[in-house]
Amino acid sequence: MPASERDRSVEAMLAWLERDAVSSGPEGALLEKLRLARAEQRPLRVKLGMDPTAPDIHLGHAVVLRKLREFQDLGHTAVLIVGDFTARVGDPSGRSATRPEIAADEIERGAETYEHQASVILRRDRLELRRNSEWLDTRLEEVLRLASTTTTAQILQRSDFARRLERRERISVLELIYPLLQGYDSVAIEADVELGATDQTFNVFLARDIQRAYGQPGQAVMTLPILRGTDGVKKMSSSIGNVIRIADTPDAIREKVDALPGELLAEYFQLLLERPPPASATPTAKALLAEDVLSWLSGTAHR
Repeated sequence: MPASERDRSVEAMLAWLERDAVSSGPEGALLEKLRLARAEQRPLRVKLGMDPTAPDIHLGHAVVLRKLREFQDLGHTAVLIVGDFTARVGDPSGRSATRPEIAADEIERGAETYEHQASVILRRDRLELRRNSEWLDTRLEEVLRLASTTTTAQILQRSDFARRLERRERISVLELIYPLLQGYDSVAIEADVELGATDQTFNVFLARDIQRAYGQPGQAVMTLPILRGTDGVKKMSSSIGNVIRIADTPDAIREKVDALPGELLAEYFQLLLERPPPASATPTAKALLAEDVLSWLSGTAHR
């Protein structure tokens, strides 16, 4: 968005931010937040949480990080929460089974690389890096207070939990607690807006209720599309192995892009570069995609 466009109206800003979102809600919430920020002459605090369950950030993460960067470019503060505490619990979103426990040293290594690699895409001058162990490694009294903000019925409304209950599959109490912990992150950093992929919809909306239970205004929520992995079927995920890491060498990125199923090209061009693929033959389009992704990553790292 050109600087001249940013100086126009909050309505223009809203249209630009929402242009490629799956949802923005509740209706009118983000517009209200933008108007309030302008009236109070302060930046919005825009939250994104990422659990360091793998060593590297991949292009699936980059879709949401790209949106966070757009908020920064409009003058707002990106609050990136590296979930070193919630990674111990494991996000159940979209999962059909309990996530295996991850060793503490693996989480720490992942947290360090996430903080470094996210800075390749995000502006450092409008970035607040936090770890949620700062506030979640707390007394049982605080955990009980948090638990009192939400009912079991609310938690079990999640579609993935409902499916597992129907199949009589195991759901651990820790998994039930996870959305509350993620929601409390919004309380701790006083989030105005939270971003997430569509599989985070339940969690980010629940955080609004938790904020209000703690006497804070509820955050606005924006969800972004999920990028499918290199297999062309499942979402890009390190646990599956269908990833293109932003720390991969340029040759590795070119090789992985070249191996993509042809039907993924439109999705990758749109979600990563915000334009349709060229009309040229598939090998040419893949080569262009790889070079433009490399150029984008290199360019954001120096802005």
